[in-house]
Amino acid sequence: MVSARVKVVNTQGLHMRPAQLLVNALSRFESEVTLVANGKSINGKSIMYLMTACLKQGDEVEIQCDGADEKKALEEAVALFQSGFGE
Repeated sequence: MVSARVKVVNTQGLHMRPAQLLVNALSRFESEVTLVANGKSINGKSIMYLMTACLKQGDEVEIQCDGADEKKALEEAVALFQSGFGE
């Protein structure tokens, strides 16, 4: 398992568009992806779980990836968060 900490930089938080980008990107990987934020563990490949997490700007998120391609999955997730999902 590998993990990294990131912050939500989007002014509107992790709303539908960035959440969908994250799910689409992570669905290509075999590894399980869990986001840990605000005391909750969230399936990073589930749009419903991401939306109900209500992640806001400034929230710290730990991304945990576990599986055959965990390093690549983690790199992809971290890059999306750091880029603000292109917003």
